[in-house]
Amino acid sequence: MADDRMERLRREGRIAIVGASLAGLRAAETLRAEGFTGELTLIGDEPYEPYDRPPLSKGVLMGLASPEHTDLPQRWEIDAKWRLGVAATGLDLPGRRVLLADGDDVEYDRLLIATGTRARPWPNEAEAALDGVLVLRTRDDAVRLQQRLKAGPRRVFVIGAGFAGCEIASACREKGIAVTVAERAGAPLVGALGGVIGAVSADLMTENGVDLRTHVTVTALEGDSVGRVRAVHLSDESVVEADVVVVSLGSLRNTEWLTGSGLGAGPRGIACDAGCRAFDFRGIVTDDVFVAGDVARSPHALFGYQFLSLEHWGNAVAQAETAAHNMICLPADRRPHLWMPAFWSSQFGVNIKSVGVPPMGDDLMIVQGSLAERRFVGVYGHQGRMVAAVSFDNTRWLEFYQRQIERGAPFPVEFPTVDRRPEGRQPVAADFPDPSLPTHAPGVTLSGYSPADQQLVFTPARH
Repeated sequence: MADDRMERLRREGRIAIVGASLAGLRAAETLRAEGFTGELTLIGDEPYEPYDRPPLSKGVLMGLASPEHTDLPQRWEIDAKWRLGVAATGLDLPGRRVLLADGDDVEYDRLLIATGTRARPWPNEAEAALDGVLVLRTRDDAVRLQQRLKAGPRRVFVIGAGFAGCEIASACREKGIAVTVAERAGAPLVGALGGVIGAVSADLMTENGVDLRTHVTVTALEGDSVGRVRAVHLSDESVVEADVVVVSLGSLRNTEWLTGSGLGAGPRGIACDAGCRAFDFRGIVTDDVFVAGDVARSPHALFGYQFLSLEHWGNAVAQAETAAHNMICLPADRRPHLWMPAFWSSQFGVNIKSVGVPPMGDDLMIVQGSLAERRFVGVYGHQGRMVAAVSFDNTRWLEFYQRQIERGAPFPVEFPTVDRRPEGRQPVAADFPDPSLPTHAPGVTLSGYSPADQQLVFTPARH
């Protein structure tokens, strides 16, 4: 009887979801699909209902998709109150209230935080305000950049050669627009896939006409007399004229609104357990606040319970569904979030896919195809086991290696399926950058405890 009453109570009441994007929508659908009948409120700082972000860099810039037609389909009637175009500005944990920018608040019995990330802006505010300096994260960002590319700029300058930066450069070249890419590291994608794969990406970019500048940083953006960007100054003292500059320096997790709330939230995200329950600043798990999507930091059983922050579409969906299920079920029926990290990108006519956590890998072994042909599968190893795999235009074996990662298969790879080419197959150093040095935003952040971390500063919770 007690269990029946508890389950009934958990399927009623008030649930608020802060973050009206992919994770927020999928969580709301799961709540309704699994029997939640109470009051449901979705809060989002953008004025739009949930839309899909990957097409913004993969299709919209090429004119293959319209920014206005990227709405996510609603798979289930969610019967929710929408509070769109108003940001959450604070959280009153004891009072169970989300404070809003318009002075209103939303009361809840259970809360899901899915506030995601935003584009990291150019740090010099005056330079960032120059006409022609853009970022790409939101639908409005995509509209602005698409209009600039359609106008036929003389040169686009992309700051940062992560996945987004590479995709923007690819779109420019397909449109016949001259483009320069500047990267602090020695090659594109090194933060996400390491230097060995990065070298392949570098060759791919230069062969497609990209002016790639590596081992450099941008020191200044120069404007003309009417406030339009006209040139980019680099650390090697070179100057590149450009009338569009795209800042692609990764993302910032949207946690500032939680300052003083008492939750374990910071620049690396919101810490939560494997069941998506948020930790407070003392490391004690909450029971009515959950986290999902890009803003979450959660331990993953397949990777030594390392806390992972994953900026992946599939992770947002899977984690949101897990969080929603755990919010309304009995404690004995909760399940852990065990989604296998996976990512894909399309650039310069090549389809890149990865599974697992490449930045965890120390060594890399090419098991299918050839780096020179840019059609291959590479497997990453760490402490004698497989932790990730990446493919360039060769997805046939990726699912197989995903299963090996899931079962903790040994590394180096010793399968008869390994493509035995004359040069042999031997592991090499994956060549990831020193994690203590800044790089341009890998899609996976390894954020477990480090003795070098700053000591925690305890801020009293807001009452």
